Amino acid sequence: MTKIETEIVTIPQTQEKVFLFLSDFNNFEKLMPSTVSDWKATKVTCSFTIKEMAKVAMKIVSTTPNSNIRMASDEAGKLPFSFTLDSIIVSTGENSCTGQLVFEGDIPLFIRPMVTKPLEKFFNALASKMKDIK
Repeated sequence: MTKIETEIVTIPQTQEKVFLFLSDFNNFEKLMPSTVSDWKATKVTCSFTIKEMAKVAMKIVSTTPNSNIRMASDEAGKLPFSFTLDSIIVSTGENSCTGQLVFEGDIPLFIRPMVTKPLEKFFNALASKMKDIK
């Protein structure tokens, strides 16, 4: 199991507002880096292509109100492994919170060296853009 934890970012919004934003994949396009193409989304599913990688498809599988959104790989994707991605949101004040993404994937040993660094870069780019949630 490969685990990638992004930096913890401070977001100048309420925990509830960030949770509502992140629990709708239609909003995620605003967080995607320029390496993403072919973006498609509904409220609970999305698919996209990361440059030089395969098509990724995800769905929201569970939520804990205002604190966690668990996403998982969807069979519509073309990745050769399954994964989960948690958005962890913690209140730090009346109008601020922190956010972090935690990825856990069953990446086969033979491709792990090729995909771990690009995934770390991708998830850290998403986490960094969470600072701009309005």
